[in-house]
Amino acid sequence: MIFDSHMHTKFSADSEMLAKDAITKAQNLGLGVVFTEHFDFDLPGDIDFTFSPEDYWKEYQPLRSKSVRLGVEIGMEKIARQPAAEFLKRAPFDLVIGSIHLVDRFDIYYPDFYEGKDKETAYHKYFKAMIEESSAGDFDILAHIDYICRAAPYENPEIDYVTFKSDIDEVLKIIIEREKVLELNTRRFNTRRGIKELVPIYNQYKNLGGKYVTIGSDAHKVEAVGNYFDLAVEFAQEIGLIIVTFCQRKLEICNI
Repeated sequence: MIFDSHMHTKFSADSEMLAKDAITKAQNLGLGVVFTEHFDFDLPGDIDFTFSPEDYWKEYQPLRSKSVRLGVEIGMEKIARQPAAEFLKRAPFDLVIGSIHLVDRFDIYYPDFYEGKDKETAYHKYFKAMIEESSAGDFDILAHIDYICRAAPYENPEIDYVTFKSDIDEVLKIIIEREKVLELNTRRFNTRRGIKELVPIYNQYKNLGGKYVTIGSDAHKVEAVGNYFDLAVEFAQEIGLIIVTFCQRKLEICNI
């Protein structure tokens, strides 16, 4: 069974999706699910992107099964390293995603980060943060390497591998050396251009010794659960990467 290894329910501040609805949708698609609620320590703004792992576990633990897992998405940042480490001790998570949402204390989903920066400067800062935090953080999966493309205001927001090769290669080498897994996030698989620009990145991941990917919809609404998984499976197979998930922080190969 393939798992949708990245999704958010009501325990995430930016989602109201109910676990039972996500499970039903996934079952109808023949998928397993991993809930990965947001933990972003001290995220700027008025919304609290943290949650109680004890409450999460108490409510969702009865749902855990061979096809339902409980995880977390940690927003990686230097000031969040210790709070995140303490947080992870409070529940026996199946899977931990590491993500870059903040750069220089700016949320890169919003325009303030990009003011006064050309694309190359902004993206270099993004990858520099990814390099630093991937080297230090406790996580199983590095999420959405192309996250910055979602909101970047440039005419072409895609990541050109040739332009950012040195940064990207350093990220990939860290992931491989630390025996972490690169996520294939389907959130932007609705654009051919987005898929095309990912090909050389994941090819290089394979060339450098990477073997595994997880697939995640990053769903915040039930209709997004399992989106574009057929394309993602084809993508992974064409490159020669093995689709996996995690249970109790241990890698599991998914049967296709």
